[in-house]
Amino acid sequence: MALDSHIERVLWSEEQITRRVADLAAQISADFRAVSPPPVAVGVATGAFLFLADLVRRIELPLAVDFVRAESYGSGIQSNCAPTISLDLKVDVKGRHVILVEDIVDTGHTLCKVIGHLKSKEASSVSVCTFLDKPARRKVNVQLVGEGKFYRGFECPDYFVVGYGMDFAELYRNLPYIGVLKPEHYQ
Repeated sequence: MALDSHIERVLWSEEQITRRVADLAAQISADFRAVSPPPVAVGVATGAFLFLADLVRRIELPLAVDFVRAESYGSGIQSNCAPTISLDLKVDVKGRHVILVEDIVDTGHTLCKVIGHLKSKEASSVSVCTFLDKPARRKVNVQLVGEGKFYRGFECPDYFVVGYGMDFAELYRNLPYIGVLKPEHYQ
């Protein structure tokens, strides 16, 4: 693939991703087995779309699926720290347990915005399942709702990563692995 030449190194291979997603799905299935009504998995568009699809196919529970779009990057590599909700849910989450599915938690601003949005819609709990967690860049503490839980695929070092749904300027989402983008491709 020509895109591979844009990658400095691979952090997590397609096989490692597959195994970790299966582990997360099993954990979520066990934790939400007794929940009624069924939980709602909410993907944060667009970055989480591949992770959400792989995750929900492995969760062994009935669940609703929806998307919310929160934007804070534009075409740059730094969050603007002022995310906006540009696409709202169709599913009513009032009184429901929500599993918010994110591609990456970086500064925490976007996650806090979306959690607050779900709380305002009276979700009974909001759990977070993020594929990558980058605590080195965290600027705000994330407060879950109700008895929400935090699930993390991998802890990400402080690199600019792409692949498996994550992009730079809407490119590289289709890579089947997580890689570090060479600086010459984003500077």
